This record gives sequence, C-alpha cells and structure tokens, in this order.
Amino acid sequence: MTMTGQVRRWVGGALALGLVVGIAGCDYWPPALQTQIEQLQSELQVATAEKTQLQNQLASLTKIKDELQAQVDDLSRAGRDKSAMIQGLQNTVTSLQARLAKSTKPAAAKTSSKKPTAKTTKKAPVKKKATSKSGTVR
Repeated sequence: MTMTGQVRRWVGGALALGLVVGIAGCDYWPPALQTQIEQLQSELQVATAEKTQLQNQLASLTKIKDELQAQVDDLSRAGRDKSAMIQGLQNTVTSLQARLAKSTKPAAAKTSSKKPTAKTTKKAPVKKKATSKSGTVR
C-alpha cells in the first residue's frame, strides 16, 4: 500500500499543480506567438489611423457636397426667377404688340380714305399728281 499511497500523492500533486497553473494563468508566450501578436497590434494601429483619415475625408467631402447642393439650389431658384421674368416680359411684349396693331388699324383706315378713288382720277386725267410713299396725294 505504500506504493498506492505514493501514486496518490503524485496524482494529487500533479492535479494540484495543474489546478494552480490553470487558475493563475500562464504568462509565458512563445517568441513566434509574441511576434505575431505584435504584428497584429501594429496592423491594428495602421488600420485605425486609416479609418480616422477616411472619416476625416468623408466629413470633408460631405461638407463640400452640402455647399455644392446649396449652390445648386440657389442656381435653380435663380433660374426659376429668370424664367418667370422672361415669361412676364414675353406677355408684356405680346400685349404691346396687340395694342400697336390695334392703334395702327384706325390710322391705316384714315390713310386709305384719303387715297383718290376711281371717280376722282377720271375727272382729272390731264395732270398726274405725285404721291408719297404713304399713298397720299400732295
């Protein structure tokens, strides 16, 4: 039984050692694993720096986009204002042309009544009368 007692002590000691190491943790890292961890940490730092740079660029581009959108809105508003102004001017021109046409119709009727008729030309065939461009007799 002395042999069984010794085996029990060895198994108990190994179990206790394994339990202590398991609870306390092992701070030993193999050199290859340590190198890999350091490489991953440096890659993480580079990726974080790139992320920060991209976020800054995104913020800058968003600001520029907003400014350009404001300019587009201003130009669109100005275009609508100009279109309304052009339409108003075209309406004014149309109404002025209509008024001009109405005002020239009575004047044309007056000048046509002053033209010599066929009866008056038969009365004086001997002399030719000079006419102006408007058709009136001098």
